[in-house]
Amino acid sequence: MKLIVIGATGSMSGPESPASSYLIQARGIDPQSGGERVFSLVCDLGPGSFGALWTHLCPCDLDALALSHCHADHMGDIISLQVYRKWGPGSCALRPVSLFGPAETMHRVRQIEGAAQDEGYEAEFAFTHLQVGESYQVGPMTIRPFRALHPVEAFGLRIEGPSEDDPSRRVSLFYTGDTDLCDTIVEGASGVDVLLSEVGFTSEATEPDMHMDGVRAGTLATRAGVGRMIATHIQPWTPREQVSSEIRQAWSGPLEFAVSGMEVSL
Repeated sequence: MKLIVIGATGSMSGPESPASSYLIQARGIDPQSGGERVFSLVCDLGPGSFGALWTHLCPCDLDALALSHCHADHMGDIISLQVYRKWGPGSCALRPVSLFGPAETMHRVRQIEGAAQDEGYEAEFAFTHLQVGESYQVGPMTIRPFRALHPVEAFGLRIEGPSEDDPSRRVSLFYTGDTDLCDTIVEGASGVDVLLSEVGFTSEATEPDMHMDGVRAGTLATRAGVGRMIATHIQPWTPREQVSSEIRQAWSGPLEFAVSGMEVSL
């Protein structure tokens, strides 16, 4: 399983990166052809991310999109994907791409496009409402959602699949989406190889029940006992040195910062 950071900026696209979007890929057996191929899952598709995704993946080859929640900075570019899959090259031969997300996902897609309330996007998307306690397959990868603490329905996503180095071994990644520190997010991240954690706030500028600051994100990593932490969703104006200093108050393990184009093999 491999993680490719498409966009990592908090709350908006920034001068160095699109907004939140993460490509996760793993090799597995195609149930139709019986041959091996790469399966591709994108978690979130914030502003600017669709164009950046093209440098890593043809949009025709996307197997699934999972939305942690429906705030625009995490799903605004979904209309670019919708237009491509409806009108782009080979669109008539494409099956609807799996779209996992909160209950309001279709409504929010209509809002962003300005579409009529009876638009169902049957040719472009196959909608599935994420449910806590359920699991969802994308080729050899398993997605399990965990309730996040955010103003709208939101989920952290635990993704498990085969290791890049040894396909017989299972590896795990937890993406927090947007959330404050809470027990359900700690549960979802428990024991994962890689924690991809938002750090939307600093201890100087924070609000409850919305985002973590560095101390709370570091506390999540420590309580969950993760292998390594990658900090993301940092505001363009926030110095990384400040974020690192806060995280280090609660986490002493491996720490990296997500940047657009970064690749991590699990």
